[in-house]
Amino acid sequence: MKILIADDHRLVIEAVKAKLSELEPGIEFVLAMSVDELLAGATDDLDLALIDLNMPGADGQAHIDEIRQRHPAVPVIVLSGYEDPAIMRSALERGVLGFIPKAYSPDVMLSAVRLVLAGGVYVPPMMLTAVPPGIVAGMAQPAGTEAIVRGTGGGGGGGTQTLEHLRSVLTERQVEVLQLLSQGKPNKLIGRSLGISEGTVKIHLAAIFRALNVRNRTEAVVAAQALTEAQQA
Repeated sequence: MKILIADDHRLVIEAVKAKLSELEPGIEFVLAMSVDELLAGATDDLDLALIDLNMPGADGQAHIDEIRQRHPAVPVIVLSGYEDPAIMRSALERGVLGFIPKAYSPDVMLSAVRLVLAGGVYVPPMMLTAVPPGIVAGMAQPAGTEAIVRGTGGGGGGGTQTLEHLRSVLTERQVEVLQLLSQGKPNKLIGRSLGISEGTVKIHLAAIFRALNVRNRTEAVVAAQALTEAQQA
């Protein structure tokens, strides 16, 4: 797994890095302390980017917009000292998948990151009444906090599912995992093919299962094949 942390305070970077190391062994971290370093260090193969709003070279949230434009498949979480719902709303409307106030505990941050890696959108409890329309699809409660999970409607059914919709709720990496899963490859070979760990594969599979509204690998393959056949019909 490869994670970018962008913040202008070294202590914050080191604390976040230490906590995120609990996700799985061997995480590769890319560190940035300015917008120039952020833009230079961001790549399409990132599994996640945690970005501060206030850092040298920042102009409002323009650096968030640029990262989203350059690397649209990379999940972005804003890690900020701000707790203003209007700023949170603005970030979510830009397509970030989470907003974590720095006042929150390390455990809450870790749970929020796990949620985003599994395909969800983390929204602070104070923001739940001001969430942009269209984001809410279901709810979860990681580590005693509240979060909004981006999914496909859940609760059985999914009859209106299409390949286009599926691609809109999955990242490019998750689509690649699904393609390899459909070829019957086990997690170890999927990870080896994509250059990621088995733990990361499992995280992506959780997001895929939620998007397809299925419970296991077999159902996911059947659902994906049905969508492909429907599109070709």
